[in-house]
Amino acid sequence: MKKLLFVLLISLGLNAWADRIKDLASVAAGRSNQLIGYGLVVGLQGTGDGTDVAFTAKSVRAMLARLGVGLDGPLSDFEQGTALTRIDVKNIAAVMVTAELPGFSKPGQKIDVNVSAIGKASSLRGGTLLLTSLRGVDGEVYGVAQGALTATGVDAGGAGSKVSIGVPTAARIPAGATVERIVENPYEQAEHIVMNVREADFTTTHVIVDAINRQFGGGTARAIDPMSLAVKAPADLTQRVAFMSMVENLQVQPGEPPARVVINSRTGTVVISRNVRVTATAVAHGTISVAVAVTNEVSQPAPLSQGQTAAVQNAEVQVQEAKNPMFLFQPGVDLRQIVDAVNQVGATPSALIAILEALKSSGSLRAELIVI
Repeated sequence: MKKLLFVLLISLGLNAWADRIKDLASVAAGRSNQLIGYGLVVGLQGTGDGTDVAFTAKSVRAMLARLGVGLDGPLSDFEQGTALTRIDVKNIAAVMVTAELPGFSKPGQKIDVNVSAIGKASSLRGGTLLLTSLRGVDGEVYGVAQGALTATGVDAGGAGSKVSIGVPTAARIPAGATVERIVENPYEQAEHIVMNVREADFTTTHVIVDAINRQFGGGTARAIDPMSLAVKAPADLTQRVAFMSMVENLQVQPGEPPARVVINSRTGTVVISRNVRVTATAVAHGTISVAVAVTNEVSQPAPLSQGQTAAVQNAEVQVQEAKNPMFLFQPGVDLRQIVDAVNQVGATPSALIAILEALKSSGSLRAELIVI
């Protein structure tokens, strides 16, 4: 009983480090596609484009003309010189609508859309998007979008003060578009199903192919390159779906990613992967601080000297240099030792960035240094 429990614990520990194939790779035929469209948002509270944006007024005229409301025909004597000759679109904004069409989408399905102002509108809050066609890269219409906008940004001001929270000129419509056309793909007719690894890696692709062949027999899967592999699937669509479900849920241990150090210079964030190593090197990092103190005093002349009272400014300059110890990296130092050594000298995030950049320049850092 104890031996069985021990074996069970070992197997659970091994599975804890494994990943499903569906988390490492995806079916190439199920790729997503980008959609874009131009539309109008109405119902704004005076935060629209206004008369300065010509294409918004033209779009409104064209839309009303399609609905049977003509504004370009002959005007009566009463209408001459009135506001009917121009459109004041304070409550309307021209927008670009974007969406991502998931793979294998079918007509009638709902997808989310993003709406962004392209004119002088100051806020889209409370607006409604009118019927907008969404086109793919080939120019064909793959969906239509319409509905009330969900805008989280707020822009308020008054008496010379202004407060902005978020971006009020961008909004979303959850499930705001309806799919109208199928994107053709080779999934149903192809003899092999191509799968793409999310991050190209020879080791990961090899272990996925090896796991599929062990489970379903040799020759079921073959590697194409570090990114792709081809899987021989049943011709019957029901069996094909069941087969791919079993393939996706196979557990494999992916290859270790390359050693990387990622630095965000704006926020001071540093992320070091566990494969990072350094060669033997000695590091010393110190900072020099300069403090200037200014004292304003008044100089009084001696009695009966016929002198004048004058303001005198005295400055005191102090220079301090921290006495940070030098620390030594032994060959093959791992991540934990790097962090411990840097923490011992009390290095700030900016100092850590400087140390890592210096290690990379000296050739001692065995990792890819990425600065974003």
